[in-house]
Amino acid sequence: MTALINILVVDDVPQNLIAIEALLARPGIALLKAASGAEALELLLVHEVALALVDVQMPHMDGFELAELIRGSERTRSIPLIFLTAASREPSYSFRGYEAGAVDFLYKPIDAKALVSKVNVFVELYQQKKQLSQQLEELRRALHLNEMFTAVLGHDLRTPLSVVMNGAMLLPMMTDHPKVAVTAQRIQSSAKRMASMVDQLLDLARIRTGDMQLKTAPHDLEQLCRAIADEFVVPERPSRVLVECNGDPVAPVDAGIFAQALSNLLGNALQHGAADHSVLVRVDGSAAERVAVVITNRGTIPDERLAHIFEPFQHRGGSRKSGQGLGLGLYTANTFVRAHGGELTVVSSEGVTVSTVTLPRAAERAVAHGLAA
Repeated sequence: MTALINILVVDDVPQNLIAIEALLARPGIALLKAASGAEALELLLVHEVALALVDVQMPHMDGFELAELIRGSERTRSIPLIFLTAASREPSYSFRGYEAGAVDFLYKPIDAKALVSKVNVFVELYQQKKQLSQQLEELRRALHLNEMFTAVLGHDLRTPLSVVMNGAMLLPMMTDHPKVAVTAQRIQSSAKRMASMVDQLLDLARIRTGDMQLKTAPHDLEQLCRAIADEFVVPERPSRVLVECNGDPVAPVDAGIFAQALSNLLGNALQHGAADHSVLVRVDGSAAERVAVVITNRGTIPDERLAHIFEPFQHRGGSRKSGQGLGLGLYTANTFVRAHGGELTVVSSEGVTVSTVTLPRAAERAVAHGLAA
């Protein structure tokens, strides 16, 4: 059954209460009647109200004073108030009413049609507000379930993936057939790419659910960059990543989370940059208050994509090519950098793309920014 919509009527004259009830009574509407401001406040403590019709001239507590008390409570301040008054239509009087929170004035004797029409408008607005609130709550629940599903799926996929990768490593040891070695290499390559996608899904779930907590400590960013660069080395091929450093490379970071940000940035540069050029990673520790990690690769990002570079799921529609990631790399990297109190910028022009991560050296500054940065 649909819940009743409550309308509060406050008037110290019983006949006025009866007359308004007769005008507004209809299925789905419940009239809450109060003969004083004190009674009205008691009703508001118990009931949720869509609209309040308040007489201005009442003993002990007039309508303006009641309105100020209603506006002073977080629970009731959004209730629309219509003042009912027999006073003159002086501008100063109306101004005081609107200042107290009124949305409208009705002057006695009340025009029955005008009253019914105005009440119907506010009842309809209240119904729409409740419907939107219900839809928002349903969307929140659906989003939470989706995030939980993503996290559980990503976590559970790791076990069969590890079996696939281990099996692919063992296959060449069982036979010397060249096709087996080639097949095993393809399986390993695909499994690693899938493992990377799973990690991105888990990162996204941690970000959206707020479960990511930093454990910062001083780390040498040059060593961290070299370790990440080594992960992209292909056996029997020269490394495409060059790491340089000047100044003091130490900054307070969560090594695991920041390494993931660097891995995303470097992987993005290697995948989308020119294949016949190296990627330069330069750690600049020359400044006293900050450390910068600058990643430079050949290739230009189109302006239309650069404007939305940090948005998730960049490959929309049919633009995602086979073998590409999920379009979460730069989104998660930017989020992880901001979590450290830092900043990530990407500039692309004249055939060169430069990604710059800037981090504060002071640990208290980095922690203070947190995920709210």
